[in-house]
Amino acid sequence: MASFNAITADKLLRLIGTSAAPLIVDVRPDPADLLPGSVQHPADKVATWVADLPTEPMVIVCHRGADVSAGVAAQLRCEGVDAETLEGGFNAWRAAGHPTVATARLPRRDGQGRTMWVTRARPKVDRIACPWLIRRFVDPLALILYVAPGEVAAVAERFGAAPFDVEGAEWSDRDGLCTFDALVNDLGLAGFPALHRLAEIVRGADTDQPDLTPQSAGLLAVSLGLSRMHGDDLEQLEDGMVLYDALYRWCRDAVDETHDPPAHMAKRPR
Repeated sequence: MASFNAITADKLLRLIGTSAAPLIVDVRPDPADLLPGSVQHPADKVATWVADLPTEPMVIVCHRGADVSAGVAAQLRCEGVDAETLEGGFNAWRAAGHPTVATARLPRRDGQGRTMWVTRARPKVDRIACPWLIRRFVDPLALILYVAPGEVAAVAERFGAAPFDVEGAEWSDRDGLCTFDALVNDLGLAGFPALHRLAEIVRGADTDQPDLTPQSAGLLAVSLGLSRMHGDDLEQLEDGMVLYDALYRWCRDAVDETHDPPAHMAKRPR
């Protein structure tokens, strides 16, 4: 059982990737690996960064889950933040074999601790699915830049953003897979089994293989509909976040569930 104001690694693992996940703040100095969905901030400068973060529940991560994270969480609670620690810290997470994201694979963070990613404007499938993946499993505060196709490379270089789903980018379609596949595999997220199922659905919708899964054709239809509904790419992304939240929960929790007809619609015996 978790100690006072602490959450276990297993419980936190179940929350990561869902809209109910707390904001995970890693206060270790220069960590090489992070819990999925983490942001980084120094333990000794709480007052300088707390105001820049969303007012939502937080889990503070240090090496051992002891005095450092406990002190930061206590300070945050003084600021009115619902904060707790990860029981056993990063060491317990690693010992449990849970997935981690290598910081070396991520773009640099700005002054508010946010990573920046850039892709082509007017998204359909992959360019909504990938930002969902980034915000739910890599950096919940990530900035997603949608620009003209010819501007992606220059914007990436000028602002230190990671380009994706564009020709020549490290993270793009390759070997019959889509960009979503590439991000899952390269960022250390393969330890979330539901993402493999979701990746197959996305791949079918994004690579003109609507029969790849029973869900791919429907995802393509909804994605095209969202694109027609929105002229603003970021507004489309906000609606798309809900779509992929639902798909992920289906992939994780409901693939074997059926929808039984209401009792009044059941066939009566003759």
